[in-house]
Amino acid sequence: MEVILLERIAKLGQMGETVKVRDGFARNYLLPQGKALRANAANKSRFEAERATLEARNLERKSEAQKVADALSGKSFVVVRSAGETGQLYGSVAARDVVDILAAEGFNVSRNQVELNQPIKSIGLHQVTLHLHAEVELAVELNVARSAEEAERQAKGESLTSADAIYGVDEDALRPEDFFNPDAELEGEQE
Repeated sequence: MEVILLERIAKLGQMGETVKVRDGFARNYLLPQGKALRANAANKSRFEAERATLEARNLERKSEAQKVADALSGKSFVVVRSAGETGQLYGSVAARDVVDILAAEGFNVSRNQVELNQPIKSIGLHQVTLHLHAEVELAVELNVARSAEEAERQAKGESLTSADAIYGVDEDALRPEDFFNPDAELEGEQE
C-alpha cells in the first residue's frame, strides 16, 4: 500500500514522501495513529493544504523533545535491585522501570520511547537510548546496584562483580592448582 507520511518516521521516510509499506503496517499502525494518509489524489491535495500546519506542529514537538533531551543529557540514574554475589539480578530492569525512574525525577517519557532490546539482568553501568522525537535521540546511563553505596563505588569505576570485590581476593593471584590438584595424595588413606 502506498501512503503519504505526515511526519518523519525512522527507516521509512521524511514528511510528505509517498512510500510503499506493507498493508498491515499501514492499517494497524500508520493510519490509526495519524502518521500517514493513503496515497490518492484527494489526500495529496489535502496534505499540500495542511503542510504548513503539519510542519509547524512537527517543529514544536521537536523543540519540546530537544528541551527534555538537553535536561537529560549527561545524567545518570541509580537503580537499586536485589542481586546475587555474581551480580546477576533476581529480577530485571525493563523499559517500564526506566519510565518509572525518569518519572520520579520529573521527566515525562513514554515506554515506546525507551529502546531496550533486552531487559537489564546484571548490576553495572548500562546505556539506555531514548527516542524522544524522530530527530531527537539520546543515551542516559543507568547505574544498577544492590545499594546506594555500591552505586557510588560503581560510578567511580570499581567493579562489583569481580572476585576481588566479592571475596576480597586478588584475581591475578588465583591459580587453578590452589583449588584442586588431582595428583595430590589424600592424607590418611595409605595404610
